[in-house]
Amino acid sequence: MKSDIAKNKDVLAGLLFMAMGSIAFYISLGYRFGTTVRMGPGYFPRVLSLLLVGFGITILIKGIRKRGKLVSQWGWVSVGLLTLAMVLFGFMIEALGLLPALATMFLVAAYAGNEFRLREVFVLTVVMSMFAVVVFIWGLNLPYPLFAWNF
Repeated sequence: MKSDIAKNKDVLAGLLFMAMGSIAFYISLGYRFGTTVRMGPGYFPRVLSLLLVGFGITILIKGIRKRGKLVSQWGWVSVGLLTLAMVLFGFMIEALGLLPALATMFLVAAYAGNEFRLREVFVLTVVMSMFAVVVFIWGLNLPYPLFAWNF
């Protein structure tokens, strides 16, 4: 009897999370960890990668118990558009500023979904951009310009 575990979406997602968390943890070993009071540059990457591995284990166990099969194939266009959204954000944040980079990222990422509603994307972009400005610019004082032409 052939096992359907390779076609189980939760098992595959759990394995993917565990692999990505393990890779991130391995990369973060090159950074100083520090302490909780004086965090080093490796503190958050290690903690977050361990959380990702933990989520992966949880999802893997859920998948083994449930035996949910894949309904469809991979959406390669969606994966490509999500990758493009992140790459565009990385290039645009320095060239155009935080807000245009976020707007482009949300627009391209939303187009990767099954349903694209311009009004919803616009509202999401405005709300998340305001959140990013409050947290990263005002709260953490990160030196990102809102616009490259400095309004």
